[in-house]
Amino acid sequence: MSDYALNPLTTVEAGQATDFRFTVTGPGGAPVTGYQVQHDKKLHFIVVSRDLTTFQHLHPELGGDGVWSVRLTLGDPGAYRAFADFAPIGGGGLTLGADLLVAGDHAPKALPEVRRTAEVDGYTVSLAGDLVAGQAGPLTLTVGKDGRPVADLQPYLGAYGHLVALRAGDLAYLHVHPEESDQAGPEITFHAEVPSGGDYRLFLDFQHAGKVRTAAFTAQAGAGRPGGGAAHAH
Repeated sequence: MSDYALNPLTTVEAGQATDFRFTVTGPGGAPVTGYQVQHDKKLHFIVVSRDLTTFQHLHPELGGDGVWSVRLTLGDPGAYRAFADFAPIGGGGLTLGADLLVAGDHAPKALPEVRRTAEVDGYTVSLAGDLVAGQAGPLTLTVGKDGRPVADLQPYLGAYGHLVALRAGDLAYLHVHPEESDQAGPEITFHAEVPSGGDYRLFLDFQHAGKVRTAAFTAQAGAGRPGGGAAHAH
């Protein structure tokens, strides 16, 4: 296991905007203060509800004491999972996780059904490609609006889209890498490899007309070949 840990320092109340603070501690227990820039940021902070029906991709500010802070609002009571995705100076990429509990009555929602299209703010995003356990393969997401392809996407985090994949159940966090392209849409292609069959949630961030939007999908992975890679639940 990693000698690094994600340490929340703030309690969040349902519906209240909070200056959420946390540290990443390294070997020896001291807060990490040196980070490499990856995808235009030193750290990517992902917060999802345990039922995978809500998703936030945030970019905190780092204080000189190694304490990160970010404005965070969690609308409903329940259990959430936070992920810090980063690379310390002199080290490789890491993803750390921590649970966030928001007090109050909570009824988990069912995982949304598997679909090939998602609607967000008048945009339609379609998904082509399949997840197969133990095999890397392409996923292509096509962005449209008002029945027309969107061919003027704006760069976001160094690419025309950013995709996060999480496995239902244990919320294993999967690294998905975009394919380099000079085309600003409508297609954005990623390479994904999932470690097991089952349900996954895919969250695509894309930027158009100066605003970042998130399209969410539920996808089901086939069993694939025996002996696929091991999962890492953070």
